[in-house]
Amino acid sequence: MAEVLVVVEASPSGVKKVTLEMLTLARSLGLGDVAAVVLGGEGAAAGVVDKLGEYGAAKVYAAESAELTEYLVAPKATVLANLITQVSPAAVLLPSSQEGKEIAGRVAVKLDNGLLTDVVAVEADGTATQVVFAGSTIVKSKVTKGLPIVTVRPNSLTPAPSPVTPVVEPVAVSVEKRDLLAKIVERKVEAKGARPELAEASVVVSGGRGVGSADNFKLVEELADLLGGAVGASRAAVDSGFYPHQFQVGQTGKTVSPQLYVALGISGAIQHRAGMQTSKTIVAVNKDAEAPIFELADFGVVGDLFKVVPQAAEEIRKRK
Repeated sequence: MAEVLVVVEASPSGVKKVTLEMLTLARSLGLGDVAAVVLGGEGAAAGVVDKLGEYGAAKVYAAESAELTEYLVAPKATVLANLITQVSPAAVLLPSSQEGKEIAGRVAVKLDNGLLTDVVAVEADGTATQVVFAGSTIVKSKVTKGLPIVTVRPNSLTPAPSPVTPVVEPVAVSVEKRDLLAKIVERKVEAKGARPELAEASVVVSGGRGVGSADNFKLVEELADLLGGAVGASRAAVDSGFYPHQFQVGQTGKTVSPQLYVALGISGAIQHRAGMQTSKTIVAVNKDAEAPIFELADFGVVGDLFKVVPQAAEEIRKRK
């Protein structure tokens, strides 16, 4: 029976949410069994098999070798291309992360195959949906040569469990000399706080130019902590030096799709909207009643955020 391959993206803390989304999407295609592909060092698959099975991976292909972690993405692309040639899957899904897109591009070249990136939905016939031009246009695309190889944009759908017991199948790792030209000589782990990761948080509180300064972002952080959420920032806030770039939400930042998105002092330029418009509930606070963010918001407060937010924070504390 045909398989749909899902390339796993994980971190030291476990499987990333985008992987669970891809497993859910792969099941919905109805093209065959869902098989997860783990590309990592020795023992990489052992820590994620249970989670992958919880979301419907009937098989886990475990490609484990030091070469896959000690060098840049070229070895992973070679191993994946070889696996695709061996099993002839119905489709291949990869995350639309920096690494995922580079692996997909290299695989497409190796196999002389078509490729679609930043996909938000896929149909059984391989037709993919892409949101382009900062979210203003929806495009239907299809690979015209080879099988559907697509990278899936994070937060495109809600992951749904479908528990099975996966069969783990080892994959022989065979790479070429040219795959080993760029070696990783050092890794630095980014310091993590107590807040959830921005791209995977169920609550996000973001600040924009209207916050006024880096010091004033403490107000944004306070509200986020009270709600158990992550902190985001608009491009204008990041460019002004109010908050680090890794927390930028938007077309050139991260895409989020939380249950609750709170926009403080954000005008709602299309660049920002592209990164958060799929949020389930959007609450905006802005003193400009004509701000574009209100066109998108489910709830809007026209007022000074330095008065509104402390009042909201006090009410939240009372209810805890």
